[in-house]
Amino acid sequence: MREHPKPSGLAVWLGISDNAFTRQKTVKFGDASAVNSGRLYSILIVLILLAAWIIASATGSIKPFFWPPIGAAIERLQTLLTDGFRNVSLWQHVGISVCRVLSGVIYGALVGIPLGFAMGLSSFARGLLDPIVEFMRPIPPLALIPLIILWFGIGEFAKIFLLFLASLFIMTIAARSGVANVRVSKIHAAYSLGATRFQILRHVILPNALPEIFTGLRTAIGVCWGTVVAAELVAADRGVGSMIMIAKNFLQTDTVVIGIAIIGIIGYAIELGMRWLERVLVPWRGKV
Repeated sequence: MREHPKPSGLAVWLGISDNAFTRQKTVKFGDASAVNSGRLYSILIVLILLAAWIIASATGSIKPFFWPPIGAAIERLQTLLTDGFRNVSLWQHVGISVCRVLSGVIYGALVGIPLGFAMGLSSFARGLLDPIVEFMRPIPPLALIPLIILWFGIGEFAKIFLLFLASLFIMTIAARSGVANVRVSKIHAAYSLGATRFQILRHVILPNALPEIFTGLRTAIGVCWGTVVAAELVAADRGVGSMIMIAKNFLQTDTVVIGIAIIGIIGYAIELGMRWLERVLVPWRGKV
């Protein structure tokens, strides 16, 4: 029987050929672990969007007031990299926003994950916390800005606290869902082997809940990036969100677009980092 040639590493990386794991799959549709990266199509869509921007700039089909030409955006980016924005370097604006987002997500995870585990493992905790979580979950974080200003003023703590609230209930629900999805047969098997409650929590519940927790982390980061612009409206003079809003007031559309692009690129980079971390820490996701 003739063997098929092994695909190249580039073809596997681009997602146009299956890797060693997905080649073993007999069923493709419906099995998420059988889906390859599809990076080739990601690269193509980025190139198509850039080409559309270049063509629109060359033909003048879009007014610069609504969307800047690519040349003007590049020139503005060079100016921001060399001179900064309002006497603050671009990297400082970016670094401040990233620190705020990561701080909010980390604090939200540190509080939300234990709360979610408690709600999934204790009737008392679920009865106590479920009304609060389900009441607060649908409320957009932006609606809390006036109350946060009344409580904490307009300092740095108020901005991080808003992002903390934006991620807290997402992480709580993700952790609770992860605990609820643990197969009871695994719990019974661990008890039959003499495992203690802590060992079951450490070696059974936590590993099975990690996929849901990572999904919650990725969702929380996206929500916090969407909230950081509003958080930096609270008397902030630094940060990407502040830069976007000030540029909007002066009709600097190119700076607004650059700021939006920076938020998207950083968010996507963090998402890629989370995917890598998930592959390292949760290699069994979708395979058991």
